[in-house]
This record gives sequence, C-alpha cells and structure tokens, in this order.
Amino acid sequence: MSIEIKAPSFPESVADGTIATWHKQPGEACTRDELIVDIETDKVVMEVVAPADGSLLEIVVAEGSTVLSNEVIARFTTDAVAPAAGAEKVPEETKTSDAGHAEVSGPAVRKLLHENHLESSQIIGTGKDGRLLKEDVLSYLKNPATATAPAAPAVVASNSPAETPEPAVVRQTIPASTGPEHRMERRVPMTRLRSTIAKRLVSAQNDAAMLTTYNEVDMSPIMALRNQYKAQFEKAHNGTRLGFMSFFVKAAAEALKRFPAVNASLDGNDMVYHGYQDVSVAVSTDRGLVVPVLRDVEAMTLADIEKGIVDLATQAKNGKLTMQEMQGGTFTITNGGIFGSLLSTPILNPPQTAILGMHKIQDRPVAENGQVVIRPMMYLALSYDHRMIDGKEAVQFLVTIKELLQDPARILLEI
Repeated sequence: MSIEIKAPSFPESVADGTIATWHKQPGEACTRDELIVDIETDKVVMEVVAPADGSLLEIVVAEGSTVLSNEVIARFTTDAVAPAAGAEKVPEETKTSDAGHAEVSGPAVRKLLHENHLESSQIIGTGKDGRLLKEDVLSYLKNPATATAPAAPAVVASNSPAETPEPAVVRQTIPASTGPEHRMERRVPMTRLRSTIAKRLVSAQNDAAMLTTYNEVDMSPIMALRNQYKAQFEKAHNGTRLGFMSFFVKAAAEALKRFPAVNASLDGNDMVYHGYQDVSVAVSTDRGLVVPVLRDVEAMTLADIEKGIVDLATQAKNGKLTMQEMQGGTFTITNGGIFGSLLSTPILNPPQTAILGMHKIQDRPVAENGQVVIRPMMYLALSYDHRMIDGKEAVQFLVTIKELLQDPARILLEI
C-alpha cells in the first residue's frame, strides 16, 4: 500500500519550511516512527517519521527545497522493501559491509556532515564502539590530514596466493596549496534559523529605540547560600542542582511585578501589559541561539525553575523544541558569562521591550565600609526599548534585581 508523506502543519506564524536532511533514500527499509526527514523552519527543526513498517518509495521534494504546510514531500510503501529506481542488483560476492562507515551519534553530527558535504567514512570516530562524535567532525574540519579514517580492508574473493587484492581507495581533502601557509575556505549556505536570527537582530536594532543601562552585583550572598544548601537541595529535589539562573529568574519575576512596562510588549501602536511573567531563557545550540520560554515563573519554586531550564536546554540541543515552547515570552534573560563574557550589550527579543544580560563572575576590588575588599562581582546589562520604558524605570528595575540578589531572603519573602 502506498502512503503520501506530508509536511507537518505549520503554525500561523510560520509560512513554510525547508527540507534539511533526508535520512532515508528510496528503497531503504524503515520501521514505524523511524526518522525519515528533518524540516527546518524559522524557529525549530521538525522531524517527520515513518507512518508504518515499510520503505521509502519516492522523494518528491529534494533537500534544500521549500515546502508548505501539509505539502506532499514523499511517498511510502508498506509492501516489501522496494529497490531505488535505477538501482542495480549487487552480486553477492562483491557486496561489502558498512564497517568503513562510522556510526553517527546524534542529529547534530548528521547536520554537520550534511552542511559540509562529508561522509562518515572520511572521519575516525572516537566515541563508544567507534561512534562519530561532533568533536570528531569539528577536528576534521580544522585539520583534515590528521583526522582521515583508515582505509577499509580490501575484499578477497579467493584464497589463491597468486591473486593480490587491489588497494582500497581512501578519500582525501586536498588543500588549495601544499605550502606551509596554505589557506582553506568553505562556503556553507546559511540555515533558516541562522537567517531568521540575523533578520530579527537587525530589525530589533533598526525598529526599536534601544538603550542599555548597566550595574554590578556582589554575588557573595548567592554563592554562600548556594554552597551551604546545594547538597541538601539536590537530595531533596531528586538530583536537581541549584544554580545561579534560578535566583536571577525569581529576582526578575519580582522586579517585573513592580515595573509592568518592562514586562510589556509592543503591538503596532498598542502597548500590551502582561499580567503574568513568562521568561525566555537564551540557549546556545549548534544551529544558533534559541529562546524557549518558562511559563508563569512567578508561581514557580527555585527547583521548578532549575528543572525547567534543564529540560528546555536539553530539548533545544537535541532539536526537540516545539513552536509553543518558543513563543510568547514577556521578558528575556541571556547569560554570556558561561562563555567568559565580562560585559556586553544584549539585543532585544521583539516584541518584548527588555532583555537582561548576565556576565562572568570575577573577583574585583570594591569599596565596602571605607575598606577595599575583594568580592565576586558580576556586571548586569539591561537593554530596553525607550519608546515603551523610561530611563528611570529601567534603572530602578535593574537596581531592584541587584538588591534582591544581594539579599536573597527578599526573593523568598517578596519584599
């Protein structure tokens, strides 16, 4: 029986998608719910799986092509596995195994291989059982000469000593020059997600009256509290670790209650004030920066926030985020400090009117009661849309977060 495979139904905010990677080719066997193709939209990668046991009969839409909601992209058969059109039967004595192809570990590796037009057989896998890891591909791209996989052994069709098998062929990437200072370059199409990120960032800078105010916070109280209770916290909450982000999210939620304009958004000429705090948390992935949303953080405990962040980050890195998890935030927090950033100016996440930037914790000399002491300090940055938020509100909002963090009991007491 032949079945039409269609693109998923895209939300109203997503006009179309792009066929990113076909994981099965015509004639290849598939089991029910096995991944067949990735469709990349402006926000997420959507996976299409096999509807039943069978094989892919025909690919209708090629990789790199644009598809609309519910458009037919392939045809599937539940009958016996059909050979691909034009494929020739390989004699039994000349068939070879896939031993020369390292098993790929995860969608991120497949994406890298696809974008750089590589085969898994070109690279040595260093993972368990020879699996090909993301680090293996990145290492190969930096230095192809040292990361090429060894040649597969030649297939010997006879035991006669007079017959010598032909040497196996090894694929090599040859640099543009053989000199000691050869320079290599590669051209890779921008993904839809990266393209969308670029457009939104440029739009935010061009359309908003963006301004940034800075402050710094002494992280000593939070660090002391965390060190004192982190073991008990982890034990009480089934392995959930107590990090810094939950304190910032709770402090932001309290500050957003006091300054509604910072929690608002612009819709044309209308200013929309939200009676809830849905905080978008920036997560860096192989495909780019995404901002999944924690809903109703004002009602969440520190443990709920930590669990929620871990779950969203895991889904983001595995490409499993849904549209619903990516939309509707009222305020954004981004942490460049995990990469070593000391100070930066975050860009707004439209239609939100403000974004908080966290940075690296660094010991610095500060004046305290007339004495110079060393404290673990963090710079905070609040970028905001001056059309919606006055400078006074922005500064007071950031000062409120600073005061809550330097006296964590106030977060719990909401004072």
